[in-house]
Amino acid sequence: MYLHPELETLSRSRLEKLQMERLQQTLARYMRIPFYKQRFAACGLRPEDIRTLDDVRKLPFTTKQDLRDNYPFGLSAVPLEEVVRLHSSSGTTGTPTVILHTQHDLDEWANAVARCLYMVGLRKGDIFQNSSGYGMFTGGLGFQYGAERLGMLTVPAAAGNTKRQIKFITDFGTTALHAIPSYAGRLYEVMEEMGIDPRRDTRLRTLIIGAEPHSDEQRRRIEQMLGVKAYNSFGMSEMCGPGVAFECPEQNGLHIWEDYYIVEIVDPQTLELVPDGEVGELVLTTINREAMPLLRYRTRDLTRILPGECPCGRHHKRLDRMKGRSDDMMILKGVNIFPIQIENILMQFRELGTDYLITLTNLEANDEMTVEVELNEFTDDYGFLQRLTKEITRQLKDEILITPRVKLVPKGSLPKQEGKAVRVKDLRKTLI
Repeated sequence: MYLHPELETLSRSRLEKLQMERLQQTLARYMRIPFYKQRFAACGLRPEDIRTLDDVRKLPFTTKQDLRDNYPFGLSAVPLEEVVRLHSSSGTTGTPTVILHTQHDLDEWANAVARCLYMVGLRKGDIFQNSSGYGMFTGGLGFQYGAERLGMLTVPAAAGNTKRQIKFITDFGTTALHAIPSYAGRLYEVMEEMGIDPRRDTRLRTLIIGAEPHSDEQRRRIEQMLGVKAYNSFGMSEMCGPGVAFECPEQNGLHIWEDYYIVEIVDPQTLELVPDGEVGELVLTTINREAMPLLRYRTRDLTRILPGECPCGRHHKRLDRMKGRSDDMMILKGVNIFPIQIENILMQFRELGTDYLITLTNLEANDEMTVEVELNEFTDDYGFLQRLTKEITRQLKDEILITPRVKLVPKGSLPKQEGKAVRVKDLRKTLI
């Protein structure tokens, strides 16, 4: 059950003791970074003032803008000659964020990903295919090194070229696949077009999904389509990449590895800690990183800590699936709406496919929302389509408190992406 039993099964008290030891070591590293040294001074704090894990809340937050402002190497805690790799992600401002790694950081990252994959039953002898982008994107090399650490035969297929992905799956006998949820649906569509039954014609049994918010209903649909067990994964480049949190076979939340991170959930507006069980913004402090430790990093991801213990025997905290991002929130007519709320409703209708598009417009100073969603099967039964549209509209209004315009479109009508799915088009911004 456990790749690292000595760490995965630590009691809460022993886990928190380990966290405190690693935090104290990491605080010394922060003092080597001028940015953090200035932040501590501005708060009137010294590393020795942090005596308990609760004292972390006295420390300042770090944001993505801080990473951009210190581009490219301003947040390094080690001399550049000790850095062996960097990853970068571009942002809307055009200035990338850069994350640096020593060899120790890469080794620990591979260990964390390997722990996740082992936890869901993958072993030496499995054939692991990765459909993530490689290069600067961490999903490629992150899963690659983790899978290799377990001794699996790895297929670095990278993103795109769906027919080639399917050929690799069938020819190589791929048993485990990593794909984002929207792309998993696209794979099934192309398999159908090629006359391939994934249950009969492939050896796929495990799917790792993540990188974009998705509902549990969408996960169940993917499992049914591909004949696999799909496990939810959470990672981000600022925290190394994949391997931050992962579902165990119980699938009752994502275990976040607290021997690597200190976890907080805060109110995105007040930045105050919220009680376990309440949704807020995930804040992470790294405690096992050499090159570029991050202090109280605001991830912008919305989730909650699930109360109670997991039957799997791990005492690391469990996160609920990501509800969306605090910076992805749509505001219409004064109402706060997240795309995942709309997906949760759409995925309850078996008549609908998995692809949808939310378009926001502003007509005569009045915000409007249009939800286009593909049908599973073609029909020209106007009465049926009218009744279905009416019921979807009613349930969406009950959930988001405004009435959207719902358009049912034929399967394959909406644009297809082989990267992260574009779920929202906000045309109001182009009119300003």
